Amino acid sequence: MSWHATILTLFPGMFPGPLGVSLAGRALEDGVWRLDTRDIREHGLGRHRAVDDTPFGGGAGMVMRPDVIGAALAAAREPEDERPLVYLTPRGRLLTQADAARWAVGPGLVLLCGRYEGLDERVIEASGAEEISVGDYVLSGGEPAALVLLDACLRLLPGVMGGAESASEESFTDGLLEYPHYTRPAEWRGRPVPPVLLSGDHAAIRAWRQTQAENATRLRRPDLWAAHLAARMAGRRTPGDMSGSVATTSAGP
Repeated sequence: MSWHATILTLFPGMFPGPLGVSLAGRALEDGVWRLDTRDIREHGLGRHRAVDDTPFGGGAGMVMRPDVIGAALAAAREPEDERPLVYLTPRGRLLTQADAARWAVGPGLVLLCGRYEGLDERVIEASGAEEISVGDYVLSGGEPAALVLLDACLRLLPGVMGGAESASEESFTDGLLEYPHYTRPAEWRGRPVPPVLLSGDHAAIRAWRQTQAENATRLRRPDLWAAHLAARMAGRRTPGDMSGSVATTSAGP
């Protein structure tokens, strides 16, 4: 059975978008994954299919109504649907590579794209949706974030990317940023390729790449570096060593 993504949105025409080309697009044509979009406005109220209303307590903007979103969710999900429900929102926790890997081995996802000031809190609580953010910034809606999240998952599906070794060495896979890459020509504008990469010594190359990955992470992402060190130290402790604990930090993208 193919990996199944359902997207609830006010703008179904935004999909598949970039996911309909390149490797993901080919996999979609081949049936490796399938996509269906659900127009939330089909469940809107009145002649104008209203989906939002003014917020209780006052304030700027509009809020998506729980009755409308609840009806859209009920129509999109069967009672036995085991796919996780994800609501894309700036206030969610940051998307990680571990999330993508976890979802990629499951049956698929149901993604809820908010607009305006977001959803009525009650529908989030009632649905059990997992709130996810793709970064510390605000977008005009959840649709671009849904594309990012889906791309992160789809490239991990068997038969999409075709290079398991490549995926295993990417940034965040082992808690580190990826090492730098070089290709022909061996010298460009007076800049030579590091000699170790031309040596044919695979052990030395692996060691160089590990060092480069560690240096890049330490300099560019102190949060990831701290988490990597904590995990490494925790791995060295024996099961009976209860003399102390190691603090870790969040490792978002």
